[in-house]
Amino acid sequence: MTTRTTSRYVALLRGINVGGKNKVPMQTLRELLARIGGTDARTHLQSGNAVFTHEERDPGVLAAELEQAIADELGLTITCMVRTGADLRRVVEANPYPMDGVNGSRFLVVFLSGPAPRDKLAGIDQSAYAPDTLQPGEREIYAHFPDSIRDSKLGVKLNDRWLGVRATARNWNTVTKLLELVEQ
Repeated sequence: MTTRTTSRYVALLRGINVGGKNKVPMQTLRELLARIGGTDARTHLQSGNAVFTHEERDPGVLAAELEQAIADELGLTITCMVRTGADLRRVVEANPYPMDGVNGSRFLVVFLSGPAPRDKLAGIDQSAYAPDTLQPGEREIYAHFPDSIRDSKLGVKLNDRWLGVRATARNWNTVTKLLELVEQ
């Protein structure tokens, strides 16, 4: 008898339900996760965050399958990133910022489809963007915008074109809540 093991995952969809375009209802997202073999799917907020269980061992395969399911069902091209629960735990534990007194809604983790472009990030004169700061992780960038990202000149660099990899950001409050959900 073969026993299959399952893993818990976090799906992060970029740019949905924002500004009236790219509508993906959370019920539909849960249904699409089930369609690709996911079980125990739960969503968080209305902006494309889900936790689920799956037998697949490669998060990249799951991301590609979810992107295709969204394209097939809704006709939308949506960037999806899937991380294991263990990887999300690593992201939280590797945070290089002391979080005492930091407003979690103004602290972002930018999840990347590949390694953080350290050379490009090292070329940024962060003093020119103060009080905003960033630090690279493995496949993420930690960024603090104490006065809000809305008018940040540093924040505008954290996009696919400038970084050279696909990216989607979540604030610290969302990241830690997703970790809590994936570890339940």
